[in-house]
Amino acid sequence: MTKWTPRHEAPEPYEGNVVATITGGTIAWFILFLAQLPFYGWFHDNGHLWWVWTCLAAAALGLLGIWYVRKRDAAIRRHGAGAAEPRSES
Repeated sequence: MTKWTPRHEAPEPYEGNVVATITGGTIAWFILFLAQLPFYGWFHDNGHLWWVWTCLAAAALGLLGIWYVRKRDAAIRRHGAGAAEPRSES
């Protein structure tokens, strides 16, 4: 069997609004956590308590993700602004 080789170049990666995407996902996970709290007893009785804590853990990790992508976007903007300014060589 021969090695597979692509027939065309890969497209450029799409760089959308990453902060909004991560924020939306974090909010969704937190809403799922809150929606499951009234059924805490049922989850406990049926051995599905990890569902509740998974939603809370995902929301907490989402907060970390929001912090990370905001720092990343700021660094990209700083780098872009620095590259746009011509350096004076004295």
